[in-house]
Amino acid sequence: MDDLLSEERKIRRLRFIVDFALEFIRTQDIPHDRAIGIIEGVREQALRLFPGKEETFDMIYAPRFKRLLNEKYKRD
Repeated sequence: MDDLLSEERKIRRLRFIVDFALEFIRTQDIPHDRAIGIIEGVREQALRLFPGKEETFDMIYAPRFKRLLNEKYKRD
């Protein structure tokens, strides 16, 4: 039961970090390079919370960040 609660806590924490980063990038006037740095930091934090889950992050969260970057910085 404690493992399940711990896992749920980590998931909630990661969602908060991702949502915060997306909103920060969306609303702040920051250069593309800084946005990329923020995304890399989020990925590093995700991998600290969930070691060995690079593919999962890339499949679930990377597309959200890519869409935002494409919209904000008008890139394809």
